Amino acid sequence: MANKAQNKHRLRVSALDTQKPTTFELTPAAPARKEIARQLALLDLRKLRFAGNIRATGNADWILEGKLGATVVQPCVVTLDPVTTRIDVPVTREFVDGLEQPAEEDEEIEISPDDDSEPLGSHINLETVMIEALSLALPLYPRADGAKLAESNFAPEGIQPMSDEDTKPFAGLASLRDKLKKGE
Repeated sequence: MANKAQNKHRLRVSALDTQKPTTFELTPAAPARKEIARQLALLDLRKLRFAGNIRATGNADWILEGKLGATVVQPCVVTLDPVTTRIDVPVTREFVDGLEQPAEEDEEIEISPDDDSEPLGSHINLETVMIEALSLALPLYPRADGAKLAESNFAPEGIQPMSDEDTKPFAGLASLRDKLKKGE
């Protein structure tokens, strides 16, 4: 019985009903959330819920549609203070029979960022889909309210450091124009 409870997040494809959607809901307990937070380098994962359904499409393909909700705490990229973010995103994955992975690990393939297709195996691991969706939904650069980066200029001795203003595309043209006016 304990083994069945532990594997409720792994659905055997051959056991899924092809005539009606199979619903699911994952709400990991505190120890599991703590482990997921560790994997994703979060300070805390206060809430996590993944719910939806899986239904057959075509002869052998399946589509998962769900909603991921989470409250995450990440370090601010400027101050390292905790930043709490609420995430609510739709999740869609299509499991396609016959879709193959590259034969070699070193082989590069181009994947469209809009491609939600995955190869269909014997099981669909809801926990894996949940963690992947969460990692993709996390803010890349969380910032605490009011946190700003200070401007820093570095250059070897005797050289004028480049400022943010100097990096603007037409800043050089303006100084060239000024030099030309002085030379007239």
